[in-house]
Amino acid sequence: MPSAITPQAAKMRLVEIVRRRSYGTGVEIKLASGRTSDFYFNMKPTMLDPQGSYLLALLVLEALKDSPCDSVGGLEMGAVPMAASVAAVSVAEDRAMPAFFIRKTPKDHGTQSLVEGLPRGETLAGKRVVILEDVTTTGGSALKAIESVKADGAIVLGVITAVDRLEGAADAFKAAGVPFQAILTVDDFR
Repeated sequence: MPSAITPQAAKMRLVEIVRRRSYGTGVEIKLASGRTSDFYFNMKPTMLDPQGSYLLALLVLEALKDSPCDSVGGLEMGAVPMAASVAAVSVAEDRAMPAFFIRKTPKDHGTQSLVEGLPRGETLAGKRVVILEDVTTTGGSALKAIESVKADGAIVLGVITAVDRLEGAADAFKAAGVPFQAILTVDDFR
């Protein structure tokens, strides 16, 4: 990691920020997976915090340091701030990493694109991509993103999530033959 902060220090500080800005307990909440839980992670306040965004991007880039990845992205809305931060910080880290995002449904106007962030006329065909996700429960959202980018011709190298709730996503990705990494897990908050 070329920046002055070590990956361990970045992770410790990120846990503090997530705990303060994005983690909650004691309220039953319905998750994107359809499950209910008495704890939750709303990562947007962390991903939109200057230091949280920066640390998360550093840790994603650290996870990608030996990867031949050409681009990162994921399903709207959760992956958008994360992918944008990775793209911005990658320049300062001497590894320009373009980003994209996948709409849940194609636009009904303009280019009617499902994959956004690419220059006009460009697709993900032949590009090696890593799917990003803010919070992973069962892996369903990331698997949907994988389906979309593969349909665009991308080669999926794996999935990186900011927080894994440890509720089955790793098994789902393993069954799909997709490498999976979590920057943080629910165990970092217990």
